[in-house]
Amino acid sequence: MKKFSFYGKQAIIFTDGNICKEPYEITITEIFADVIHKFLEHLRSIESPLLDVLPEMPEKEQDDYVVSLLQQLAQKTKDEVISESPRFSESFRDTYQLHQFVETLYNFWRSYERFLVCYSHNSESNAAHKRPGRTFNETIEHLNYLVRNVYRDICRNITGQDLWVYRQMPAGCEVGIIAAQENWPCPEDYKSLKGINFIKQILIEPPLIIDPPMNTRSGQFLKVDSNPLEDAGIEPEKWLCYPAKVGDLIIHLFFHKKFMGLGTACVNLFDMCSKEDMKRKPDAIYAYGVDEGSLEKYDSKTVFYDDEENGMLVAAVPNSDEFAYFGYVKKMMLTMHNVIMMKRGRLPIHGAMVRISLKNGKSANIIILGDTGAGKSESLEAFRILGDKYIRDMTIIFDDMGSIELGDDGNIKAYGTETGAFVRLDDLQPGFAFGNIDRSIIMSPQKVNARALLPVTTLQEVLHGYPVDYFLYANNYEEVDDNHPFFEQLKNPEEALDVFRDGARMAKGTTTEKGLVHAYFANIFGPPQYKELHDKLAVKYFDALFKTGTKVAQLRTRLGIPGFETKGPETAAKALFEEISK
Repeated sequence: MKKFSFYGKQAIIFTDGNICKEPYEITITEIFADVIHKFLEHLRSIESPLLDVLPEMPEKEQDDYVVSLLQQLAQKTKDEVISESPRFSESFRDTYQLHQFVETLYNFWRSYERFLVCYSHNSESNAAHKRPGRTFNETIEHLNYLVRNVYRDICRNITGQDLWVYRQMPAGCEVGIIAAQENWPCPEDYKSLKGINFIKQILIEPPLIIDPPMNTRSGQFLKVDSNPLEDAGIEPEKWLCYPAKVGDLIIHLFFHKKFMGLGTACVNLFDMCSKEDMKRKPDAIYAYGVDEGSLEKYDSKTVFYDDEENGMLVAAVPNSDEFAYFGYVKKMMLTMHNVIMMKRGRLPIHGAMVRISLKNGKSANIIILGDTGAGKSESLEAFRILGDKYIRDMTIIFDDMGSIELGDDGNIKAYGTETGAFVRLDDLQPGFAFGNIDRSIIMSPQKVNARALLPVTTLQEVLHGYPVDYFLYANNYEEVDDNHPFFEQLKNPEEALDVFRDGARMAKGTTTEKGLVHAYFANIFGPPQYKELHDKLAVKYFDALFKTGTKVAQLRTRLGIPGFETKGPETAAKALFEEISK
């Protein structure tokens, strides 16, 4: 093993591809000794009775004692250890308790979110790097084999019995990463980023469960007048980059290794840039995890800057547990996407889009616009649930953010951003969540606002450009009655602009907001920061929507009304199917 780091619940191993060959060699590594130290610190902090298997001695000596004992047990039976090293005999007075000590140590190690970063040097003469994917997979599998088997060998040598059940869990690491230097077109002003390794491949052992310190996002992102990376003090060896395709944009997500889980989770949301993409200058750069002091000059710690001289947007968020939530990764990247789209003449959409073909032969391309918790993703889930009865085919174009473009011919087309979805577990049917667990990244499942991050569409669908038949506002707060139907078509652009501009919704606990709240066009991610530009675009596009015959309406999902979290979107979906079938 080359290096390792611990950040909270994360354990990160860094290697150039060379790892131990035999299971017992794990016990003579520096990381093994460090894990033993952390484990014993934990046992002492809770005054665990498992410590009774160890002789009383100073803590440092006790740490060394356990390391030596387990090194012996990795290769020798209990009787051989006692015969050759009588000082360990006290620990074998209760072999059951010693066995439980080892089981608890194994579980303690597996309680960490474990990552292996393999640095590739792209040496053409090195056969291992000519097929890096295969070598990489073999390295991950071998590490898992080593950890499982050293655990099994130690248990067998304590108890004198073979195991009856073998669980082939990823005991070494859950996420493997190949990282290498990249010769990307980096502007001179950003040369501090040049030495950061780029992620080339990722291997995940799903379901991957991570539990970052935070599980909600707060506030907006502030547009600032100076470059937040000027004094960021970035040390390249502590960072990685995930080069993301966000729609047709290239956004380099540079993240501090403290945020390893959140940074690598992007693989389930945005496609990774291709070799051809990497020849392009990025449209935006995001530094997630800069020194907190470098942002003190701003009124917010989540900021972005429009670097017009270099033709890029630049964002930064500090290296603080306060911002250790995936929403800060995703929404900042989408904010920059939205700003760039507005500057290109497109209208950004905070919503979901789906293509539906019904069994009765009718079909429609539907955009449901709404803020977080309004019922966008939940409506897509309702469509899926009702699929057997109503739907012949359904394709998701985007789940959270997209844009619409007005062509020279006067027609409107819609484009997406993400190939994945970041959805609340509470708002999904259990069968769907478990049915997709083999490809999911699950975040904080034990907390309010637990989330699943999973692939839902393809980059080809995201970039295709589809016409829009229905443009709906997700109203999650109003009850349905004779004057407020599930599907309420709006009469003209002015009425529609009033509804969409007001952006009302009942907060669902996905942010720190409470009660009925309002957000400009249900989208705080770019439009408020460029309000004058967005207003002009909104008037232009809503006129075009009505001229092209797009049905603009409210869809009352009732998601924010207690008791209607599932029933509300399902009933609204049925009403929409009836409308499409007319």
